[in-house]
Amino acid sequence: MPVNDIKNALRNKQSQLMVRIDAIERDFKKGRSADFEEQTTESENNEVLDEIHHEAKSELRQINSALTQIENDEYGVCIKCTATIATERLKALPYANTCISCAQ
Repeated sequence: MPVNDIKNALRNKQSQLMVRIDAIERDFKKGRSADFEEQTTESENNEVLDEIHHEAKSELRQINSALTQIENDEYGVCIKCTATIATERLKALPYANTCISCAQ
């Protein structure tokens, strides 16, 4: 897979994640219901949203790192052992920064 295709895929995913993160953060800023039962449901929903928010921000950091690696001609090199990361691994996980051996 050419680097430009990977870069475009990463940028698309980056945009999707930023929209998702923004929507979650807007939801957190909304006021909550005065109804106690509704507050309980909202609290449970907030726990789920908080986890999704955390995961989205983590994935966004990884994508940003991969884009930086592409710009610095360091993409596809394992950060632990400096081996080349297999193309199949990068196709499956374009922001992978370790080879399969180091990831295990």
